[in-house]
Amino acid sequence: MHTILWFVYFWLYLIAVLPFYWYLRRLEKRGEQARCDALLHRTVGRWARRLIRAAGAKVTVDGLEKMPAGPAVYVANHQGYFDIPMVLGYLGDDTKPLVAKKQIDRIPLIRRWMRLLHCVFIDRDNPRRAVAALNEAADWVAKGYSMVIFPEGTRSKTGEVAEFKSGAFKIAQKNKVPVVPFVLDGTAELMERNGYWIHGGPVRMRVLDPIDTGSYTKEDWRALPALCEERVRQALAEMRAERQS
Repeated sequence: MHTILWFVYFWLYLIAVLPFYWYLRRLEKRGEQARCDALLHRTVGRWARRLIRAAGAKVTVDGLEKMPAGPAVYVANHQGYFDIPMVLGYLGDDTKPLVAKKQIDRIPLIRRWMRLLHCVFIDRDNPRRAVAALNEAADWVAKGYSMVIFPEGTRSKTGEVAEFKSGAFKIAQKNKVPVVPFVLDGTAELMERNGYWIHGGPVRMRVLDPIDTGSYTKEDWRALPALCEERVRQALAEMRAERQS
């Protein structure tokens, strides 16, 4: 019953706020982007936090004070479907756009809001389209937006950190902005580990030290994916040890 009620709330809310969505679209078309963004971030962030609470999650977030003031590329491990509302609701005061898989662009209503947020949809099976999507994400960063991406490319089946692919870091390389690793833990236990039935539990997010890429060489950029992967893996192990102590 908990899972059914959660999904009912999920879809009814999206239907109820459709008039507000069209209002935001009008603001965007009139060139009132700052006002559109402010209202959008507040609305989406609040909704994302409600989804997390409705799932019964007990959220702990730390390290937000490490986030740089300007645009950056945020990279994290990917455990479950609830990673996205965690990012939208808890990663700072603004709601940051994500690079998401193309399948999400097929979901009615969701795709409207994600496109309004400047999210980018990537087709990993089509190299040409994947490059175009990463270039689009880089263009949004150039305009002052931060971008969130999961460099593993898919959700982890084991809960452990998989290889961080280099494509995600091209967004930062094109703009020479900081790369900020962060860690998510517990999101898969909310649903995926339970046969896709929703169960509450502890969820943690930890923002790690940003990496200044302003003076990076080609060798530094090649080494960056493995560096971020190792930092995320180490922090995840520390978080789990803290939880068990």
